[in-house]
Amino acid sequence: MQFFLDTGNVDEIKQALEWGILDGVTTNPTLIAKTGRPFMEVVKEILQLVDGPVSLETVSRDAKGMVEEGRKLAELGDNVVVKIPMTPEGMIAVQELESEGIPTNVTLVFSPTQALIAAKAGATFVSPFIGRLDDVSSDGMKLIRDVKTIFDNYDFDTQIIVASVRHPMHVLEAALIGADICTMPFEVMKKLFQHPLTDKGIELFLKDWEKVPGKPF
Repeated sequence: MQFFLDTGNVDEIKQALEWGILDGVTTNPTLIAKTGRPFMEVVKEILQLVDGPVSLETVSRDAKGMVEEGRKLAELGDNVVVKIPMTPEGMIAVQELESEGIPTNVTLVFSPTQALIAAKAGATFVSPFIGRLDDVSSDGMKLIRDVKTIFDNYDFDTQIIVASVRHPMHVLEAALIGADICTMPFEVMKKLFQHPLTDKGIELFLKDWEKVPGKPF
């Protein structure tokens, strides 16, 4: 499973790249607004840092506007993926952009049928939002299981990006289901490394190391 960061913070991206586990980035106007920096400045820096897919979001609500914005975003880099909302107008835009060779990521997906529609429209990626479903007492991971089954049934090429991830268990469950990608906040990615027994083991080894005579370093 690929790991994407859901962020607009360049420092977080740099850290994840140093760890060697970052495959791509998803971002949106909210995340970029948190940086307090100009949109184009942030986006260009992210595109220079990341070799993998970088999802950038359109803001128009009509298909024509989405396509125009998508074309402009695609000009920023070969790895740009255009985020399109799950609406009828959005699916018109997806078909047009994909026909021009511009990859798309259908976002704000909350049901298996929405994901099915996105795949039928030819989207490169689809982003089911699991955390927001959990917030309203729905089973977010069941959505991922259902979408994975549907896509496998019909051999759709559309890749599943598990989005709105809140904690490491979401990442684990997504991997067990076989989702293609999990996009997560930086804090969740950091927690994937952590286990109290690892910390305890390191502390014990270091204490024992101090007792070893003739240490080479």
